Amino acid sequence: MRVSPIVFPDPEVLGRTLAAEIAVEIEEAARAGRSYALGCPGGRSAASTYRALADEVAARGLDLGHVVIVMMDEYVEAMPQGAGGWEYRAIDAGLPHSCLRFGREEIVGRLNAAAGPGRGIVPERLWGPDPADPEAYDRRIAELGGIDLFLLASGAGDGHIAFNPVGSPADSRTRVVQLGDQTRTDNLATFPTFGGLDDVPQYGVTVGIGTIRTLSRRVVMVAHGSDKGKAARRLTQAEGYEADWPATLFAGCRRPRLYLDQAAVAASTALTSL
Repeated sequence: MRVSPIVFPDPEVLGRTLAAEIAVEIEEAARAGRSYALGCPGGRSAASTYRALADEVAARGLDLGHVVIVMMDEYVEAMPQGAGGWEYRAIDAGLPHSCLRFGREEIVGRLNAAAGPGRGIVPERLWGPDPADPEAYDRRIAELGGIDLFLLASGAGDGHIAFNPVGSPADSRTRVVQLGDQTRTDNLATFPTFGGLDDVPQYGVTVGIGTIRTLSRRVVMVAHGSDKGKAARRLTQAEGYEADWPATLFAGCRRPRLYLDQAAVAASTALTSL
């Protein structure tokens, strides 16, 4: 079934609304004495939510000791091995385009500064997939009890979600994938430190379509800005997973929501009228 979008004036209002929802869930998990797992993309789409969540943490005096940040993906280097094989390893987590660096600095660092000493997320509770053993990520998430809320974002040009390329199987799990040219082009805007397409890695390790669908309690797909018009159109029309636009998986997840801003809706409307 289609998910009716909730439309916000701009990304900041969207981010504040979503952050308030997350803060309430963090408080509820603390009262229940259990961990709270937040699935997180890197990049621009959830940036306003991360900023607003830090404000919520400070305003509510939240202790984040029970929070786990589960990153969706990471860029990977492919190293040739004997007999035509390959070895995959994550890029240096200090590089500007590292997703783990983003999680450490833009999410955990921001939230911990708001929470204050002794009340933040310890380093061991920032997770990322390991290209040397990607299948272990799904098991680790399952053992935690799943993701309480998975924040999702759609690629502007090809609908990739995390690093899942067009054509990803509906039951795919965490794995190493080759990145499509459109995905790599989209990421030039996400990480301006890339000098050009040749600088964008060609491989990544990513949670799978099935990982997100089966291991999340609820999801919120976020799309804002005029560059997300095509994404907004595909997401509002989705009735289930469509492999040619992987982000449509959200429609088949538990308790899905679609949060758009007016600019994305206007761009979508303009495309529909062509």
